Amino acid sequence: MTARIVIVGAGFGGLEAARTLRGADAAITVIEKTNHHLFQPLLYQVATAGLAAPAIAAPVRHLFRHQDNVTTLLAEVTDVDATANEVRLSDGQVLPYDHLIVAAGATHSYFGRDDWARFAPGLKTLADAFEIRRRVLLAFEAAEKEADPAKRASWLTFVVIGGGPTGVEMAGTLAEIARDTLPGEFRRIDPAAARIVLLEGGPRVLQAMPESLSASAQGQLEKLGVEVRVAARVVGIDEQGLEVQPAGDAPRFRIGSHCVVWAAGVAASPLGRQIALATGAQTDRAGRVLVEPDLTVPGYPNISVIGDLAAASSYLAGHEPRPVPGVSPAAKQMGRAAAANVLRRLRGAPSQAFRYRDYGNLATIGRNSAVVDLSTPWRRIEFSGWPAWIFWLFAHIYFLIGFRNRLVVLIDWASAYWSRQRYARVVAALDPGMREG
Repeated sequence: MTARIVIVGAGFGGLEAARTLRGADAAITVIEKTNHHLFQPLLYQVATAGLAAPAIAAPVRHLFRHQDNVTTLLAEVTDVDATANEVRLSDGQVLPYDHLIVAAGATHSYFGRDDWARFAPGLKTLADAFEIRRRVLLAFEAAEKEADPAKRASWLTFVVIGGGPTGVEMAGTLAEIARDTLPGEFRRIDPAAARIVLLEGGPRVLQAMPESLSASAQGQLEKLGVEVRVAARVVGIDEQGLEVQPAGDAPRFRIGSHCVVWAAGVAASPLGRQIALATGAQTDRAGRVLVEPDLTVPGYPNISVIGDLAAASSYLAGHEPRPVPGVSPAAKQMGRAAAANVLRRLRGAPSQAFRYRDYGNLATIGRNSAVVDLSTPWRRIEFSGWPAWIFWLFAHIYFLIGFRNRLVVLIDWASAYWSRQRYARVVAALDPGMREG
């Protein structure tokens, strides 16, 4: 009997899982609530007008056009019935499965202050990127029309909350837009005078990296003109700006800004809690499902949870289990591992524990500036500056989906490097309630 395998999500994990099952005697259904696979590590470049959306996205149906055992559905899964082996879609449709791989990804976390979302959008989807791009570009336009110096200054103040890779990359790119791209295009304002502020609640930026690279990243940001404030916790956001509480007994201060970007928190897809309710599994504080060593839900060997939705550990003989980070290489490895275990079960063989191979961390700060950590338990490899930027560039080109996307991004980056221009600066809607397509 042909096995029915349902994969929820066509991100890095879901895509790799489906590809691993190529040639299997199985009827695979991939369910994705958007019609495209998104290369999220470069999403900030769409938000900052460096790349057009099609350069980092690919239609899901196109990706599976040659894989005959895959059916793609544009739909959203709202519930899982682990007893009946069924998933329920938002339109009421019910799909049965023999094996289920859930790779629904993550969303923003505002740490209980969801009311901040409309003032400080996060960056997880193309819609988010379009909205941030709209706010950034229209802030300069509003400043050009503003006669009051104080109000003009608030329009020219851009705040990024969160000092992880996304926040660092966003802040550095905003500085480049203000210093390199826009000068000469306005008559009443000097875009280079824009204030770019990066706020991090912890003691340093890029806390997942060694302290030496963290310090290097902060130094490179400050060289670009970014104002970096660490140990600074945001306690309030409204349409006029935000309130910040520094560490210790220092008094709160306010930053006036009409363009705030949220890069501080990540939460698992709500589907994680639905799976927990259906199976009795536990979740962590971020809503991720605690899975077994082979990435299955405890007590349900036919349900695997991977990617940002899984609180997983890597098991290596002779070493303590270590948490798997929420990064795209980990999601891809988990997708391959989960699919390989499904194939083993179909053969009647036991599943294997997941082993994560850490290929390092990297982040770009701006033109010719980046940090790279390729260290392992056996050796230390860290570098920054121009060599790290070149490494970052080619690594991202390599991992992009499809030859066309690689070529387009390479050409766009080469053009931007020599001209210092960003040509994806089209804003279709002035109304904040409208979104670009």
